[in-house]
Amino acid sequence: MKILVCISKTPDTTAKIAFTDNNTKFDVNGVQWIINPYDEWYALVKAIELKEADASTTIHLVTVGTADAEPIIRKALALGGDEAIRVNADSHDSFYIASQIAEVAKQGGYDLVLTGKETIDYNGSSIGGMVAELLDLPYISLATKFELVGGNATITREIEGGEEVNEVALPAVVSAQKGMAEARIPNMRGIMAARTKPLKVTEPSAADPMTTVTGFGLPPAKAGVKLVAADNVEELVRLLHEEAKAI
Repeated sequence: MKILVCISKTPDTTAKIAFTDNNTKFDVNGVQWIINPYDEWYALVKAIELKEADASTTIHLVTVGTADAEPIIRKALALGGDEAIRVNADSHDSFYIASQIAEVAKQGGYDLVLTGKETIDYNGSSIGGMVAELLDLPYISLATKFELVGGNATITREIEGGEEVNEVALPAVVSAQKGMAEARIPNMRGIMAARTKPLKVTEPSAADPMTTVTGFGLPPAKAGVKLVAADNVEELVRLLHEEAKAI
C-alpha cells in the first residue's frame, strides 16, 4: 500500500504573533517553525502504524512550500516517512495548495491520502475536502479511529453529540484528529536515516489561487476585571445588567 501524508509548516504554539506591511503579512522574524501537530501526531503517526502492521507499506510526504520548510520535512522523515516531495511554491490559498497536493497524488497512484484535520495557523480545515474533490475520491473528515482490512477501511469520526462509523473502499482521503494515534518523537536512528532519505523538489502545476489576504488583525486585548465586595449585591446586579457582555 502507498500512503501520501500531507504535512505543513506552522509556527510553534508559543510563537509571538505579529504582522508587517500594513498588517498584510505575517512577521516571521524570530518564529520557531514546527510540523503542524494534526499532520504529525495523527496523520503521519497513523501512517507509521499502518506500515508497522504491513511492512510492504510505503509512506510518502508532501509539502507545498519553499526551501525553509525542509527542516520540518526532515523531521517527518525521521519519524518514519520513506521519502518526501516538496512542491516549490509559497501560497496560503487553500485551493492552490490542494491543487498541488492533488497533482502529486495523481502522479503517485496512492491508496490513501492522510492529512490533519486543520493547520494551527489558519484553521481552515479545507485542504482535505478539496484534495478529495480534485481526485474524485471519497473523503472522511475528523477521523478519530482507522482500521484497515484488505482494501477496506472502517473509520470513526466525530459528529455533533457523538460518533459516526464509516466504511470506505480505498483509495480515499482522510483527515485525522486527536484519537487517531499517539504522538511520537524521532529516535537517533531515525534522525540519522532521515539525512539520506529522498527529498524531491518539484515545480508547481498551473492553478489559480481563489483567495487573497487583505489584512490580519490580533484579537482585542483582554479587559481588566472588576472586583465586587461579597456583601455588595446591588452593585454586582447593576454591573451584570449594564456592563457585562454576553459570552
